[in-house]
Amino acid sequence: MGQLSEKELSLLNDSLSEEELLVKKYQLLAQQTQDKEMSSKFQQISQRHQGHYNTLYSLLG
Repeated sequence: MGQLSEKELSLLNDSLSEEELLVKKYQLLAQQTQDKEMSSKFQQISQRHQGHYNTLYSLLG
């Protein structure tokens, strides 16, 4: 992959921030809910967003 433009880096940074926020939000929801099924679902969603974050981060390297 070639050099990223300033605009591409900015968009990538924004996307990383959004994915990081979603990971944290779903982890918090998983911890706060009393329903084990919902907690598991929230944890799965958090892990999916962590995967998105990791994929986006790999574009920087």
